[in-house]
This record gives sequence, structure tokens and C-alpha cells, in this order.
Amino acid sequence: MIEPQIQLSAVSKTYGHGERQVAALKNISLTIQRGEFLALIGPSGCGKTTLLKIIADLLPPSAGRVGIGARSPAEARRARETALVFQAPTLMEWRDIAHNITLPLEISGAARAERAERARELLEMIRLNNFANHYPHELSAGMQQQVAIARALSYRPQILLMDEPFGALDELTRERLGDALLEIWARAKVTIVFVTHSIGEAVWLADRVAVFSPRPGRITRIVEIDLPRPRIAAARASTRYAERVNEVRRALKLNGQSEVN
Repeated sequence: MIEPQIQLSAVSKTYGHGERQVAALKNISLTIQRGEFLALIGPSGCGKTTLLKIIADLLPPSAGRVGIGARSPAEARRARETALVFQAPTLMEWRDIAHNITLPLEISGAARAERAERARELLEMIRLNNFANHYPHELSAGMQQQVAIARALSYRPQILLMDEPFGALDELTRERLGDALLEIWARAKVTIVFVTHSIGEAVWLADRVAVFSPRPGRITRIVEIDLPRPRIAAARASTRYAERVNEVRRALKLNGQSEVN
């Protein structure tokens, strides 16, 4: 039996007060299973990033409840069950790649030998073994984002929250890194919640796609993605892939959304 890992019950978020009050999220209820890859898609400003931050305990909900297993988001964060990856890799330019990856372990006081072994494991996982001693400016934008993902995985979180991690990259690089992410996901055995504006990316990566309405964000449809795994390149040309892309696109259009591609 698949185990629920993240449970959202009637979660809402409002910013500001009085006339300046803005409702970002409204009545979000959702169960995310352990090991699932869930994509969130919707127009800019619909609250997708806000929802990630609530799960990560970076923002409190204004109403509703969030459970991560039997824990609250704060308890899960302190137990290092969650990790967040942003659109920009935010690597430290004065640290080489291996030491960027192990920074969270260094902060937590892990022994040098443990840090070195974990860096080796993660560099192998992201296929950048030969770049351990390079610096961020010596890597492409796509390689830098792979390092940021490895850094987030350094302390073995159970949940990876990803906020448009490939949004600033060109289409070919996005496809390549999407395939690499699927390999990392399968090997690391984490649950991924992935924000994107790309319909094709959402369908290609995810088990399910949650479609958001314009602000205040509500989940208006969840599309099950029944493409077989592992996902192979030929599947992009399949009828089933095209049908799921069109299903997500129709759901977005029913919301009056035209900002995603």
C-alpha cells in the first residue's frame, strides 16, 4: 500500500491586512504519496511557490493544516526531511563544486571524511565526477543547477521541493536536465513537488499534474500521467504523451489561463 507523505487540508494563505490584503491560496486540499513526483502548474502569481514555502516551513498558512507524515512542517524541517531548490542555483563562487555540495553537512558538523564520501556519491549521481575541483563560473548554467540539486540532497531529505529549477534554461538544456532529474529521483527515492510553467515538462516528469487557478490559487484539476516509466525519448512522440499535454492545456484554458506554454 502506498503511504501518504504530505497532506494538505483546506490550506489558505493571505498576505497583508485591510485594503492591502491579497489572497494567494484558497482551500488547498491534497495528498501526496511517498515517492511520488507531483508537478504544480498555473499562471504567475497563483500561489505555487507560496505552497512550496508553506510545506518547507518558510511561511505559515493563514488557515488549514499541513502534515508531513506525523510531523508538522517545522518538525519535518528540523528533522531535515525537506529540502528546497530554487530557480537560481545560488552557489558560492569561492568554493569548489565538491565543497558547495557538502556545505549543509559542514554547517551541521559532519566529519570531513563523511562530507568527502557524500560529495563523491552525489557527483557520481549527477555525472559530474570530473568537476569536483572546479568552481561555479567554470560550469554551464545547467551544470550549476545539477550541483544545486546535489547540494539539496546532501543530507538525504525525504522530500525535494523544486521551484522552477529549469525555468531560466533553454529548451534543449531543460529536456536534458529533466531526464537527469528523473534518474536522480529514481536513485535517491525522494518525493518531489515540482513547480513549472511548462506543460510539456510537467507531463514528461510527473506522476500527476495539479492545475492551479489564477489568484487566489485553487487546485481545479489533477491530471494523472499514465506514461510508462522509465520515460524514454520515444515517448515524447507518443499519442499518449500528446493526449496528456492536451488534457493539461484544456484544464488551464478552462481556468482562463494563457500564460503557460
